[in-house]
Amino acid sequence: METTSIENLTHIFNLEYFVRLLFAVIFGFCIGLERELTNKYAGLRTHILVCLGACVFTLISIYGFPTFAPGDNVIVDNSTGIRDTSRVAAQIVTGIGFIGAGTVLRNGPIVLGLTTAATLWIAASIGMACGAGMFDIAFAGTILVILTLVSIRVFERKVLPTSTKKTRRIKVGLVCANENAQKIQEYIIDKYPSITELTKKQLVADSNSIKITCVIDVATKKPIKDLYKVFQKQQGIESISIQETLD
Repeated sequence: METTSIENLTHIFNLEYFVRLLFAVIFGFCIGLERELTNKYAGLRTHILVCLGACVFTLISIYGFPTFAPGDNVIVDNSTGIRDTSRVAAQIVTGIGFIGAGTVLRNGPIVLGLTTAATLWIAASIGMACGAGMFDIAFAGTILVILTLVSIRVFERKVLPTSTKKTRRIKVGLVCANENAQKIQEYIIDKYPSITELTKKQLVADSNSIKITCVIDVATKKPIKDLYKVFQKQQGIESISIQETLD
């Protein structure tokens, strides 16, 4: 009886399926870990689930339907009578776009999350490769994804430090005495040629003070902190307000 039960369990639970699912989890973990360490919106759990889900759908697409089913309600090739194993798996390619779209955010002229959306897309493809038993493709794809994410990030920091993709639009408000306003305004114009707006307004509450407001496009890693340090060194500025604008 025990032997029969073990044989029945072996028949019900296919070990090869579990191996493919396990590899999908491992590869999804590897990609998700890189996203998690860089503090992205979609991290470990999201990438693992996407990769695992793609693997499950691929397994269902390949093994979940009868190979030959004439007369049944199964989509088959009229010439051979063999069903198309790619019909379910093919929908993963378009379906994963809905999850990827949820990670894309727009902050004014800046679009964030495109790389994370792309990693979710490639994680799904790696999950499909695991489901199809193509572990060599899945392994190579995972390694190349991680190498691309890490090496290109270093390349952008070293070679493209002023890339327009890193530009942030910052609104700066400076309150200064009337006699210092012209000097500060000229300093801003000389130092920041990328000014998109510059205004000077007399304060109603204090007739001896003027507020200078400017909008600057800055391509630094910490634009608010960097601008604060710059203006803090200038003589005659009474108060500083800096914020990232969504315009």
